[in-house]
Amino acid sequence: MSERAPGRPGLVEVDVNEYGGKKDGVQQSMDRRLFMQLLVFDCPPTHDPEELTTALIGALDGAGIGGVVYEDANAPLGLGLLTWSEDPTHFVKVVRPIFRDRALRSLVQRPDWTMIGRSYSQGYEPDLEHWLLQRWVDNATNPEWPWAVWYPLRRNGAFAQLDREEQAAILREHASIGMSYGKQDLAHDIRLACHGIDAKDNEFLIGLTGARLHRLSHVVERMRRTKQTSEYIAHMGPFFVGLARWQSKGAP
Repeated sequence: MSERAPGRPGLVEVDVNEYGGKKDGVQQSMDRRLFMQLLVFDCPPTHDPEELTTALIGALDGAGIGGVVYEDANAPLGLGLLTWSEDPTHFVKVVRPIFRDRALRSLVQRPDWTMIGRSYSQGYEPDLEHWLLQRWVDNATNPEWPWAVWYPLRRNGAFAQLDREEQAAILREHASIGMSYGKQDLAHDIRLACHGIDAKDNEFLIGLTGARLHRLSHVVERMRRTKQTSEYIAHMGPFFVGLARWQSKGAP
């Protein structure tokens, strides 16, 4: 939200808060976010992927790092690592150092598959703190939802030029489909913004989790018919498809 700054022509009052629904008659607001990052690696053919996977899980557990280790369904020697924190320095000061360990130095990162995003609100959430800081962690670490599909996307400029009412109608169509899949326990989403922090200028990072992979594919297929996807999405992917090998207990 931005409003004209009083007494300063041409300048705006910048508001970086996220807003939720009313609680005890007062609209909730918060200037806190959860960051999530997905790193993707390949195990060299000269190394035992099982040993490297075990070493990675041991390093995360030993450092007390909350996360998920995925085995890449589309790459026999591939691994994905999802971690999160409210403080983004966590990725540099806590996650990064574990790869200095001799056992993990042989992992080969796929830089083009790195994904990072931050939580955001729609403005009506009944529990804003849970939505921003815990909901997506719960979805990522639920042992009953081991399959995951992660992908970034960018909308085209035409969407930004629509008035707010038309944007809201388009987003409601998209949201209602996602809620239907979630309510039937078919697929559960993780929605993050990545404006300015994605290497390829993507705007959003989407994660889908669930018990069965075909259900996650189905929701992506269904979304292709929405107005947002069919008319206003400029780019999607790459798509990382993983099966959780290890999930932490979920605390940020």
